[in-house]
Amino acid sequence: MSTKLHRYAVAGGSDDPLMERVYPAPLRPSRTPFQRDRERIVQARAFRRLAGKTQVFTSRASDHFRSRLTHTMEVAQIARLSASTLGLNEDLAETLALVHDIGHPPFGHAGERALDRCLRSHGRRFDHNLHALRIVEHFEQRYAAHRGLNLTLGVREGIIKHSRDYSVGEYPELAEYMLDQRPPLEAQLIDLADEIAYLTADLDDGVESGLLAIGHIRENVEILSRCYQAVERQHAGVEEKYLFNEALQLMQNILTDDLIATTQKNVEEIGAESLEDIRRCPHRLAVFSPQAESERLQEKRYLYDTLYTCETLENEHDKAEEVVTALFNYWINDPEELPQGHFDDIAEEGLARVVADYIAGMTDSFILQQYAQIKRVVRR
Repeated sequence: MSTKLHRYAVAGGSDDPLMERVYPAPLRPSRTPFQRDRERIVQARAFRRLAGKTQVFTSRASDHFRSRLTHTMEVAQIARLSASTLGLNEDLAETLALVHDIGHPPFGHAGERALDRCLRSHGRRFDHNLHALRIVEHFEQRYAAHRGLNLTLGVREGIIKHSRDYSVGEYPELAEYMLDQRPPLEAQLIDLADEIAYLTADLDDGVESGLLAIGHIRENVEILSRCYQAVERQHAGVEEKYLFNEALQLMQNILTDDLIATTQKNVEEIGAESLEDIRRCPHRLAVFSPQAESERLQEKRYLYDTLYTCETLENEHDKAEEVVTALFNYWINDPEELPQGHFDDIAEEGLARVVADYIAGMTDSFILQQYAQIKRVVRR
């Protein structure tokens, strides 16, 4: 299969506008700008904190469950492979994969829901993509000359647009990120690389937790059942858990290959000649085929019905939302208790945003420590 889309890749040359940074930065002959961005992200404190943030399971009953960091690494593997096979810019795809979850608060989506609900009562919203942009542009402080990581425009655009589209009318402050255009293919790949990674991992972690049974998955998830049957024919008599592991790997490979092939096909069908044609296309081109999309949706529904909304995890989510809400309200009512570095930002950002920013940066363990501490204070 010929899958080389070099003509539509982000070039990354010195005259590419996507290489622009807010502040001047000397070129490094040994590294491309996107490689330098990758290293800046990996060295960021917010990236390191992903190791202590929930992917699915809030209470870590097993050290083998994915964290937000290990999930990110799995996404990066899929993204780089897909970009490489398609002849796209591997460095950009990998960098976007590594940064795609950096804006998530503690406790995964439960934490994000709670923060968003708290901010809505103050006329604001919480969006982890936009928070990721704030992290790399403002909160990370590693350089003497400026705040932020000073990433290229290409990476900053991908942070915002990899998983959804924003309108200029609703987000005028993001106008510089070409909101009227589709992102490059490298950015489009990230959202589905993320899907492939977590759909595979969440079945694995669900079985590891004891909340899902392999037999039940086989009965209800068609793509996994098909993969299990294939590996069972190859490895007759092998223990079920090893066949399940093999089936998960095969499923991941099938979905990745489908994403690559369908993206290639879609680009060819619109008669694209350049990256500009990709940007002007009225829809995204990096998608699954109809069959793979149908199977993806079936598996996602299964995970929602049997894992994400099961009683055990719902109890964890309720506790997580209680913790986030209690801390938000505590600092809203008593802002002088915020660390001085955050207190100083209130005049510019507003108290509600500053409190949300502080909470969003916490790891699961740190926010639980803060919660225990304020409960002691409130009891006095």
